[in-house]
Amino acid sequence: MKINLLVQFLALIDELRGREETTAEFERLLTLCGFDYYWLTLAPKPVESLSGLMLAGRWPRGWPETYLQKRYMQVDPTVRYLGHAQTGFRWRDTLSAFRASPHRKRMERMMVDARQNGLEDGYLFPVHGRRGLVGSLSLGGKPVELEGVEIGLLDSIARRLYWKLVHIENPDMAARLTAVVDVELTRREMEALSLLAEGMTSPDIGRVLGISSHTVDWYMNGIQEKLDARNRHHAVAIAFRLGLVS
Repeated sequence: MKINLLVQFLALIDELRGREETTAEFERLLTLCGFDYYWLTLAPKPVESLSGLMLAGRWPRGWPETYLQKRYMQVDPTVRYLGHAQTGFRWRDTLSAFRASPHRKRMERMMVDARQNGLEDGYLFPVHGRRGLVGSLSLGGKPVELEGVEIGLLDSIARRLYWKLVHIENPDMAARLTAVVDVELTRREMEALSLLAEGMTSPDIGRVLGISSHTVDWYMNGIQEKLDARNRHHAVAIAFRLGLVS
């Protein structure tokens, strides 16, 4: 049954007019599929308010404040896994990828806290653009079993919904994210560059991406070489000028 619902929404999405109609139909779809909560966001990065990243969503009352207060974004295993993922994945499957992480205990505490707030399990779908990861769609609440074909359909829905709402909410951002540039940076280099533009140091970036600061430095050297930049500050300035970061 879920397959038919997902296919129908994919066929309908281009005919929906405006943000309200689009999100209303999407939320109706999620309710029929058994999901209680969702959030469609711009690419995750350290922020003081999650609302600055949100394109649309509904989540348990008080959870965003708890998430920020306890600095869960720095250790969230789903966000860390998102940096490597090309397709949608299940939240509960991410912890096994970080068995050796020094932040393992905090990751487990975060997952327990999420369950106590009504987020028992869910799925996360990455959205990629020309410059790497540009956003994601999370679906959660009580556990829902999805088949492989359903995950594939939701991957397509995440992409279509993301770009539709970005074009509605911020046409200039949509143009920057889809513009062709001559500089070819890898997905990992783009993620590191975006965090550098936020003022983060190599250790900070390493913690967010789940890699060592030495690996971050290696990425930075590659970025500076590709941008023909004298140093990191110069690389950020060039990146802003080219629209690689905003």
